[in-house]
Amino acid sequence: MIRCLAIDDEKLALDLLEDNISRVPFLQMIGRCRNAMEALDIINKQPIDLIFLDIQMPGVSGLQFLKTLSNKPMAIMITAYDKYALDGFDLDVVDYLVKPVAFDRFLKACNKAYDIFQLKNPSSLPDRNYFFVNVEYNHVRINYDDILYIEGMKDYIKIHLAGSTKPVITRMSMKSMEERLPGAEFVRIHKSFIVAINKITAIKRGLLIIHNAELPVSDSFKTSLEQRLGIQPE
Repeated sequence: MIRCLAIDDEKLALDLLEDNISRVPFLQMIGRCRNAMEALDIINKQPIDLIFLDIQMPGVSGLQFLKTLSNKPMAIMITAYDKYALDGFDLDVVDYLVKPVAFDRFLKACNKAYDIFQLKNPSSLPDRNYFFVNVEYNHVRINYDDILYIEGMKDYIKIHLAGSTKPVITRMSMKSMEERLPGAEFVRIHKSFIVAINKITAIKRGLLIIHNAELPVSDSFKTSLEQRLGIQPE
């Protein structure tokens, strides 16, 4: 679990942060603070991996507070203004969120923090075999093992799942989706298609067969696909 701390001088903002944190399975909320001094007291007493930090607070601002920490936790900045983004990234923050923050954007930032934490602490977190996507104001769990293939459609993607007649449709780019998938288990075969390697049935004449679907293999991805599958070129 990632131990996190929410810091914001507005109670409603803290309430929303606490609710969002409670919905992310790998986050453990250690405390909530209305100012930097309260947060510093907690950080000095126990390990904190991630802080959600408002920038504009009375007394010591979020940016000032972050600069004072010698052993910085990961930080996700949250503010009503985007003019501080550059300052935040200069401090190596994980992400910069502008209020009001939609949950899917919040979850994306948390996933980035998870990936960083796992790289720094490879034995501290179990490997996740799932992720969540936003579908019509709901957050739907997708198991990697259930994915047959992913189809891109401009600003949306379709996630085709084994045992389901209807794909899951979510607003996301193919690039973002590809970054979220374990590279050893999935391969890009076309600008519009990513497939699960262990679900491939056959390849013939520029087409890849996966269950009952025939998907095009573009020339630009053909060589890398053959290499991944150990197929000798004709």
